[in-house]
Amino acid sequence: MIGPGWFDRAAALRRLADGHVDVLVVGGGVTGAGCALDAAARGFRTGLVERDDFGSGTSSKSSKLVHGGLRYLQQGELRLVYEALHERQRLTRNAPHLVKVLPFLIPMFTGRDGVLNPKLARALGSAMWMYDLTGGARIGKLHERLSVDEALAHMPTLPRERLHSAYLYYDAQADDARLTLALARTAALEHGAAVANGTRLVGLDKDPSGRVRAARVEADGEIVEVSCSAVVNATGVWADEVRSIDEGQDPDSIRPAKGVHITVPWDLVRNDIAAVVPVPRDKRSVFVVPWGSSTYIGTTDTDHDGSLDDPLCTPEDVQYLLRAINFSTTGGITEADITGTWAGLRPLVKSAATGRTADLSRRHRVAPSASGVVTITGGKLTTYREMAADTVDAVAGYLGERFDLRRGRSRTSRLPLRGADGYESLKATTGEAGALAAHLADRYGGEAHTLLAMVHTDPSLGDPLVPGLPYVRAEAVFAARYEMARSVDDVLSRRTRARLLDAEASAAAAGDVAALIGPVLGLSAQEQTAQAEAYRRSVARERATAGLPTAAGPADAALDQALGA
Repeated sequence: MIGPGWFDRAAALRRLADGHVDVLVVGGGVTGAGCALDAAARGFRTGLVERDDFGSGTSSKSSKLVHGGLRYLQQGELRLVYEALHERQRLTRNAPHLVKVLPFLIPMFTGRDGVLNPKLARALGSAMWMYDLTGGARIGKLHERLSVDEALAHMPTLPRERLHSAYLYYDAQADDARLTLALARTAALEHGAAVANGTRLVGLDKDPSGRVRAARVEADGEIVEVSCSAVVNATGVWADEVRSIDEGQDPDSIRPAKGVHITVPWDLVRNDIAAVVPVPRDKRSVFVVPWGSSTYIGTTDTDHDGSLDDPLCTPEDVQYLLRAINFSTTGGITEADITGTWAGLRPLVKSAATGRTADLSRRHRVAPSASGVVTITGGKLTTYREMAADTVDAVAGYLGERFDLRRGRSRTSRLPLRGADGYESLKATTGEAGALAAHLADRYGGEAHTLLAMVHTDPSLGDPLVPGLPYVRAEAVFAARYEMARSVDDVLSRRTRARLLDAEASAAAAGDVAALIGPVLGLSAQEQTAQAEAYRRSVARERATAGLPTAAGPADAALDQALGA
């Protein structure tokens, strides 16, 4: 077993260049980070490389739910739901600071597009019992049927005149980006994995028998050769690109599906719990989830044939989600109310049958190649741990007798993630520091003690990072110092979720954030300015592409010029 290590990019790159790893994981999303942790926990010498930032793809742009998925019951995916709910239970135990039980409301409306007539209501009730039996009972929460008044108490903007009743059931919520980061940090800090972001796979070297012997990766403009015995391809929608490097041709196995969410001020919806509401003239529903002083609504589920690197929300996506929320509430929410958007791509496995992406299975597939590249595709956020275990099982089988002492089963089912230790005691903190301690505990767990000490030493670090949002300045410094954040975007998009909650407020704060992390990262004044400008332009482009209003400013003028306005 390799001992504890460091979560330091430069040190990880040196280790990857100078040593040998049994398993090199390519892709730093939730699945790749989960694979790195599973492999390292079994005793494999493990490396992980991520082209951009941890979770910068789909794993920071999900619905942020750890759930079985009621609609998968309707699709006959009973085993998938059972497995997902089992994983939900494990996550609430292994990462209590990041994964929290969350009640969900399903309002039932009458009239046209009411969706749930009495027959369907009875069917939904049966599905609720099945959901309880497949996993809901494990958390001690069973579904309930609610009256109109009880439903309105949870979401007073529901239209009373069309509301027949509602169901209440339970799932869980997680900050997907922080969960991904916690997995990567646990693999490195507790189990010795060498983990580096900003590091792109560019080639594979094989021995005369065709087995992988090394991977070539690019970091900071230099090529590093990483000696390895096996490679895990956990790159999500980019999986075919890595397979092309290995196999010499594009296998065309992935069907990307775009999912979009929008964020609005909470007081326009006033839901104290999450809700599942129908989309008029469609067979789907969307989630309406409270998140601090905001509520987010999503997701869409459509084919994506554009760039995999930068999926964006379109005006059509916005109208789809506004149609859903305005059918189910009385607030009359418009584009002007939208404070944030995000678009992610699901790496769905192509099947012989055609049809909507919403109808494709969310099951995962592990595909080993003769050379020792094991590709994991499909799946969902909730089942990342099981996906990782299956993948590393395949790696262990490939490596064979050379690793007899390390071929045991996965050890992650009861493995606490970084921050789980000390979380409960910190949450119980009272007094003046109570509110800040609670906020930090829910994001960092027991590691929040470090951030509280930083604020104690420099009280200015307790000031807001972005006005109107809950994050404090210490979080940006901590991200740059201890969490491998390398840019303003890393801090505002993933280490905190400021961009998702209020994109324009985060853009306005970009210069201050650059000045805050610059000294930690050794950025010059010019580099700080460039990072802040790049972030502002990215936000402006995101909102312009979605057809949303943007604040006037230099970034917008530059964007207009770039777009030919």
